[in-house]
Amino acid sequence: MTAQKKPFPNYHLLDSPFNNEDYPLDKPEEACGVFGVLAPEREVAKLTYFGLYALQHRGQESAGIATLDKNSIHIHKDMGLVSQVFNQEILQTFSGGIAVGHTRYSTTGSSHKANAQPAVLKTRLGSLALAHNGNLVNTLELRRTLEKRGCDFNTSTDSEMIAVAIAQEVDQGKDWLEAAVSAFPLCSGAYSLVIGTPEGLMGVRDPNGIRPLVIGTLDQDPMRYVLASETCALDIIGADYLRDVEPGELVWITEEGLSSFHWTQQPERKLCIFEMIYFARPDSLMHDETLYSYRVRLGQQLARESCVKADLVMGVPDSGIPAAIGFSQVSGIPYGEGLIKNRYVGRTFIQPTQHMRESGIKMKLNPLKDVLKGKRVIMVDDSIVRGTTSRKIVKALRDAGAKEVHMRISSPPVTHPCFYGIDTDNQSQLIAATKTVADICEQIGVDSLAYLSWKGMLQMTQEDPNSFCSACFTGDYPISIPDNLKDSKLMLEQVRA
Repeated sequence: MTAQKKPFPNYHLLDSPFNNEDYPLDKPEEACGVFGVLAPEREVAKLTYFGLYALQHRGQESAGIATLDKNSIHIHKDMGLVSQVFNQEILQTFSGGIAVGHTRYSTTGSSHKANAQPAVLKTRLGSLALAHNGNLVNTLELRRTLEKRGCDFNTSTDSEMIAVAIAQEVDQGKDWLEAAVSAFPLCSGAYSLVIGTPEGLMGVRDPNGIRPLVIGTLDQDPMRYVLASETCALDIIGADYLRDVEPGELVWITEEGLSSFHWTQQPERKLCIFEMIYFARPDSLMHDETLYSYRVRLGQQLARESCVKADLVMGVPDSGIPAAIGFSQVSGIPYGEGLIKNRYVGRTFIQPTQHMRESGIKMKLNPLKDVLKGKRVIMVDDSIVRGTTSRKIVKALRDAGAKEVHMRISSPPVTHPCFYGIDTDNQSQLIAATKTVADICEQIGVDSLAYLSWKGMLQMTQEDPNSFCSACFTGDYPISIPDNLKDSKLMLEQVRA
């Protein structure tokens, strides 16, 4: 999928006011990061704080921690980054040997404090704290079912509905495990859960295992366990990776150790391929290797499929860098840095001046003029979702003196929205769903554009290609989508119909 561009026109910045969110807007946003630990003799709130700190890339809207013991629950959650929500004084107020933590990006439920997690409920057996990564697809149906049973809700999140479903089963006389196993079949969609109770800690994945969840041990102690969305959250607290929670599995962790239950008859692994391409940190482990290694292989395959004569290969920081290195290795074209990322911009509420708005992407990414001047450049990135940021970066490279700019993408075109916990809006906002590769090439202002093939992407996993969800590239959804959700996002499919 390669396109050559017509002579470069005089592109200008988009008219929307520039702010420091412009860079992430062209990327799909992950739903959440979850973390849990059982270690009665340790400061579990502090361990959870650092675990969430390592998972901050999975959600930056809100953060929360709940700790539990036999008789009480302590919780603090608020809007903002982990380091903004918590400090030493707050963490010292927590007690208990079980902790559940969450960092959130909203996909179901708006972005305000009431929807921050963990979701906490009281039951006849004590308090329940639930942290959820993913997205249910039967939210409306589940809410109606629970309302008919007399349940009330305090938030607009699907996560609270899962917690309510479990709590109701507990209040009807079941123990924690029986209640959970009874509640999960009511939930359709993607969910990796960490659930704290006075008796122990649960880790759960949906039957397709769309979102990741791993198990670690503290200090190589087989009685002290950690649950996390990614292994990078284990590394930061010195925990050792044990294994993944399997699709359709519930692990139950108590002071006596860990036990496992497969609560669904026919699990079928469908891990989100975008976790491997972009979402998860490159130092996290999947399939017994870091994702950095997979992303380098993507770049190598991309070079085999769509190399072009150039003087320099560069990656868009940070997510495009491993693939750019792989591209350089196979193509023989030198790798270099053409953009420097300001890692301290963060999220600010201060509006930039008009002149700064006009400078576009430079608040986060600044080109190296002496590196780029007169060069034919191959710019590698992991994806193009809307095209807005790509266009700004290309203009910045040309303004810095690049002679040619060729863009290479280490994934296929994103043509369909996600319903399982990624915020990709509706289909009409996905540039590859509405335009050809040649049209996109022209719109973002590059001399050529090529995407990695779908087959190449899956081949580089070195795993069974049928064990991944790649619906955002194909429209082949492993979990059926209700018509009301389809209508809200698959706008172009309706037009075609």
